[in-house]
Amino acid sequence: MTELDTLQLTKKATTDHEIFPLLQMRWSPRTFSDTPIPEEELLRLFEAARWSASSFNRQPWRFIYAIKGTEAYRSILDCLSEFNRQWASSAPVLLLTAYKEHTEEGDKNFHALHDLGLSLGNMGVQAEHMGIAMHHMAGLNWEKAQEVFSVPEGFHITTAIAVGYYGGDVDSLSEDLREQERLERQRKPIASFAFKEEWKG
Repeated sequence: MTELDTLQLTKKATTDHEIFPLLQMRWSPRTFSDTPIPEEELLRLFEAARWSASSFNRQPWRFIYAIKGTEAYRSILDCLSEFNRQWASSAPVLLLTAYKEHTEEGDKNFHALHDLGLSLGNMGVQAEHMGIAMHHMAGLNWEKAQEVFSVPEGFHITTAIAVGYYGGDVDSLSEDLREQERLERQRKPIASFAFKEEWKG
């Protein structure tokens, strides 16, 4: 059994109730196989995002993606926090997410972030089906990314994502990250966030 196989078993969610196996297997690694992701495979991920639900079908999500070795990839990497830069450079693809802040009528789109999240949920399940991992990152200088990529007014860079096939060398990580990579996944119990008939938090 390879270390990747061991990690996959370690990271498989121990659920209290049965769920779709792809959701159970999804996790966010900090190492990736160095196998490039073909453009057609990337387009399948965006196709999954394309067909996610959105309020009034406004589809306010936007993505900027770059392949390792390109100037755009280096630019995204440079916008990440120092912590994320130390491991994200192993990903074959880096991705920026954004959303459109206002509706076509000029009103603030209160649901745009919700819709962006739905699109990324679709993308994540599709990626898992294809053996592709996605590690979402909040550690991002979004203002710098807005400037570097000339994002027009009315759109907001939100997060970055490292994308690649599962794999890579865990021993290439720093000691503290190696330990985190091998930890079993944990989640809050359902009762802490799902309240029947009244708020209980």
